[in-house]
Amino acid sequence: MAPKTPAASPPKDPAGAALQPGGVFALGRPGGERTRPGLLTLHWTWQRFAALGVDGVYDMLALRARVFILEQGPFLDPDGFDRQSGHLLGRDAAGELQAYLRIVDPGLKYAEPSMGRVVLALPLRGSGLADQLVTEGLARAAVEWPGQGNRIGAQAHLQRFYGRHGFAPVGAEYIEDTIPHIEMWRQP
Repeated sequence: MAPKTPAASPPKDPAGAALQPGGVFALGRPGGERTRPGLLTLHWTWQRFAALGVDGVYDMLALRARVFILEQGPFLDPDGFDRQSGHLLGRDAAGELQAYLRIVDPGLKYAEPSMGRVVLALPLRGSGLADQLVTEGLARAAVEWPGQGNRIGAQAHLQRFYGRHGFAPVGAEYIEDTIPHIEMWRQP
């Protein structure tokens, strides 16, 4: 699905995002930052794959590889869905990618949009930024695909985490890439 074309005045999403030149959404306060006391400030951008550029694709794949391959074991991360997805990137003040997720277009993995590849750099886990990442991603999905829910294949041990964001388990656990997973659904 092609990115939405901005109208005469930049569209806003529920998280306060304004469309920036080049199809980038900066979420939160001016400059794209959103803060909570005690949290590192990340600059959030939302881009379609073609708009990521070489550095964006490299940074995305490097962070995903550190977590999903080096920490969790080998599997083929580039699965063919990146080109048909929106990508949320959270960078720190130095420009380093610290947080990332993608939302696959409806009709590819599931009938609904599907959030996945949710990743936060190891030193930031437990900081609350993972909740912020998912909140930002869901706000973006609500704008991109209004009125649609979100279906995910979550690692089973993260059910409580996703439950805090409105997801409920659907069906039984299954094994994907040697890790127990469960399908979860979030109402629109």
